[in-house]
Amino acid sequence: MQLVEGIESQVQRVFKNLAAVAEATGGSLQDVVKLNIFLTDLANFALVNTIMAQYFKEPFPARAAVGVASLPKGALVEADAVMHLGS
Repeated sequence: MQLVEGIESQVQRVFKNLAAVAEATGGSLQDVVKLNIFLTDLANFALVNTIMAQYFKEPFPARAAVGVASLPKGALVEADAVMHLGS
């Protein structure tokens, strides 16, 4: 997959990718209980929260923002999630 330009586009792509993975496992983003967001600039966390509200409904999953020096391929943001799929 090719890296998109700009922080807003990258954040959108991160949440679209997480949604695709969730759906492939039979779930949705609403099944996410923990979200870790890695940012090369923590000043972008407010933007992440704004965009996140387009993909998740309240109550939002627990989340952590981690400032990192760099990410693979020069990305500005990366995320991972923990999902709970009922029994």
